[in-house]
Amino acid sequence: MKGKRFITLLLLIVIIAGTVFVAVKGVGKDEVGGANNVRLGLDLAGGVSITYTTVKDNPTKKDLNDTKFKLQKRTDSLGYTEAEIYLEGSKRINVDIPDAKDAEKVLEELGKPGQLEFVGPDGVVVLTGEDVKDATAQMIAGEIDPHVISLTLNDSGKEKFAEATEKFLYQTIAIKYNGITIMDPKVSSVIRDGNAQISNLGSAERAEQLASNIRIGALPLELEELRSNVVGAKLGAEAVDTSVKAGIIGLAIILLFMIILYKIPGFAADVALVFYASLVVVILSLGKITLTLPGIAGIILSIGMAVDANIIIFSRIKEELALEKTLRASLKAGFKKATSAILDGNVTTLIAAVILYLMGTGPIKGFAQTLAIGIIISMFTALVVTRLILWTFEGLGFRNKKLYGIAHKTRTIQVIAKRKIWFGISIVIIAIGLLAMPVYQSAKGSVLNYDIEFSGGSSTLVNIGKVMDRDEMDAELTPLVKEATGDASPQFQSVNDKGQVIIKTSNLENDQRSALRDQLIEKYGITAEDIESESISATISEEMRNSALLSIFFAAVCILIYVTLRFKDYRFGISAVVALIHDVLVVLAVYSVFRIPINNSFIAAMLTIVGYSINDTIVLFDRVRENQKYMKRGDFKGVVDTSISQTLSRSINTSLTTFIMVAVLYILGVASIREFALPLMVGILSGTYSSIFVASPLWYVFKRKEEARIQRAHQN
Repeated sequence: MKGKRFITLLLLIVIIAGTVFVAVKGVGKDEVGGANNVRLGLDLAGGVSITYTTVKDNPTKKDLNDTKFKLQKRTDSLGYTEAEIYLEGSKRINVDIPDAKDAEKVLEELGKPGQLEFVGPDGVVVLTGEDVKDATAQMIAGEIDPHVISLTLNDSGKEKFAEATEKFLYQTIAIKYNGITIMDPKVSSVIRDGNAQISNLGSAERAEQLASNIRIGALPLELEELRSNVVGAKLGAEAVDTSVKAGIIGLAIILLFMIILYKIPGFAADVALVFYASLVVVILSLGKITLTLPGIAGIILSIGMAVDANIIIFSRIKEELALEKTLRASLKAGFKKATSAILDGNVTTLIAAVILYLMGTGPIKGFAQTLAIGIIISMFTALVVTRLILWTFEGLGFRNKKLYGIAHKTRTIQVIAKRKIWFGISIVIIAIGLLAMPVYQSAKGSVLNYDIEFSGGSSTLVNIGKVMDRDEMDAELTPLVKEATGDASPQFQSVNDKGQVIIKTSNLENDQRSALRDQLIEKYGITAEDIESESISATISEEMRNSALLSIFFAAVCILIYVTLRFKDYRFGISAVVALIHDVLVVLAVYSVFRIPINNSFIAAMLTIVGYSINDTIVLFDRVRENQKYMKRGDFKGVVDTSISQTLSRSINTSLTTFIMVAVLYILGVASIREFALPLMVGILSGTYSSIFVASPLWYVFKRKEEARIQRAHQN
C-alpha cells in the first residue's frame, strides 16, 4: 500500500513540477505555454492603434455610434476582446488593439471597412451594408461542399430581399465590396424571413474571408484608414513589474499562512495552489487570452476561491477529528461534507462569469474568461489534487491527528439578536455614499469622479522628436500637463519608433489647449504643426455600460433561480442577492466619498465584488441548510447563530488570505493599481460582513414572517 502511495506522490510531484516549469519557462524558442507568452492588454503592454475617418463629410452621431459598436463586435469576434474603440473629433474612430506589434497584420485581419452592395442582374442595388445584421461562416454535415455563409438581414433588409429574390428567382445577385464583385450566388428560392445561405464556397478559409468582408462592409458608415501606429502600454512596465511582485509576495504569505494554520493539510493546499497558479498561466498562454487589469481581478478572485475551497475542506476535517473519528474517516467525511458548499459557491460564481462573457463586451469578457478558468481549475485542484495529496500522506503513515488540527468547541455568537444594529450600520454607510453624490454634483459638477474611459476627453498627438519610455513621460510630461490643464491624472502612450506621444486628458477648453500647446512648444522646441489635438469619446461606451448592468442583472436573476432550486427555499436566493446589492452599494459609496476615478478598474472591481460576495454567502447558507436537519423545528435563530459560529473562522481565514493578496498589491502598486486595489479591499470586507450580518439575519426575518403567516392561517 505504501509503495502505491509513494508512486502516486512521485507522479504528482513530476506533473506539478513539469507544469510549473512550462508556466515559468515555456516550451521551445517561442516559450509556448509560458508566462512570457501570455497576451497582455493595452494597459499592460500596448498594441496597435488605428484611426479611421469617415468617407462621408458630416456623419450623424447615431451612425458614428452604431459604427463604433459594430467595430467593437467585430474585434471581439477576432479574439481581441480587450480592444478599445472610441470616437475622435467629429468623423474619426479609433481602434486600439492590445498586444499587437504588426499594424499591417491587424489591418488585414480587421478588414477594410468599405462599401457593401447586393446588385441584381439589371445593375440595380437591392441591398447595402445597412441592411445586413450578420454573416457567419458555417459547415453543413453531409454536403459535398459543406462550407456556407449564413446571412442574417435586419427588418428593412428582410423586405427588400424578399422582393429581390422573388424578382430574380434562379438568377444571380452579385455581392460587391468597394465596387468589386466578391461572389455572385444564384437565387434558388424566395427568401422572406431575412435568413439566407450562400453555398458552394470551396473551403473554410474562403467562407470565413467572405463572411468577414460582408460583416465589415455592413458598418453603417464607410471608413478609410487615416493612420496606424504601434503604441506603448498605458500603465507602463513599472505597473506590470509591481503587480507581478505583489502577486508573488502575496501568494508566498498565503502559502506560509496555510502551513502555520493547517499544518499538513495546509502544505497540501500550498502544493495545489502552486499547481493552480501554474495551470492558469499555461491556459492563458495556450488559449491566447488577453490579460488586462480586469483579467488580473478575475485571477485574484479565483485565487481567493481556491484558498476558500481548501479552508472549507480543512475546517470540516478538523470538526470530524473533534468527534474522535479516525483520520481516514475524518478525511473522507470532511471532503464529502465540504463538496456541496464548494460546488454551490463556485457554480453560482461560474453562472455570473458565463453570463458576463455572453452579454459583456471588451474588458467585461476578459474578466469573465479569467474568472471562469480560475473557478474550474480551483475546484479541480481543491477536490482532486488536495484530496490526492492528503490521502497519500495518510497512506505513507502521517497519521498523527495533531498534524491535521482538531476543532475546538465553538461558542455560539449572538448575531440575530442584534440584527437591527447590523442593518443600521449598513444603511448608514450606504446613505453616506448616496448623499455624497448630490453634494459632489453641486460642488464638482459630477456625482462621481469619471475618468477619461467613462466621460471622454481630449487626445493630443505630439511629435516630440525623440522616443520616450514610460518613466521619462511620467517625469517630464505629468507636471507639464498638470500645470497647463489642471488635470492631475493624464494618460500617456508612446508611438513606438516615431518620437511621438499621445496625451489623453479630461476635456480641455480652448485656453487649456492653448496653454498645453505653448508649454510643449517651449519645452521641446517644436512648432504648432507638430501638435494635433482632438476631442475623444469614452472608451467605455454607453452600450458597454448598459451591457455590464444588464449582465449583472441577469446574473443576479440566474443566481436567484439556482440558489432557490438548489436550496429548495427562495428566501436563500433573495437574501443572497440583497447581500450582493448591499456590497455593490457599499463599494459605490467608497468611490463616491473618496472620489476614486471611475474607469476600467471600476467595472473590474464591481464584478470581482459580485463574485466574491455571492460565494461567501452561499458557503454560509450551505451550513444553515445542513443544520436545519438536526436542530429544533422553528428555531431559526438558533440555526443561524450556530451556523455563523461554526463557519466564522473559515470566513475570517478566507477573507484574510484574499485581503492579504490585494493589500500587498495596494502597498507595492503604482497609483493606478492602488485605485483598483482599495475598492477591492473594501469589497472583501463588505462581502464578509454582508454574508454574516446582512444575508443571514435577512433569511431569519423572512422565515419568521413565513412562520407567523402559517400560524395565523392555522388559527383562522
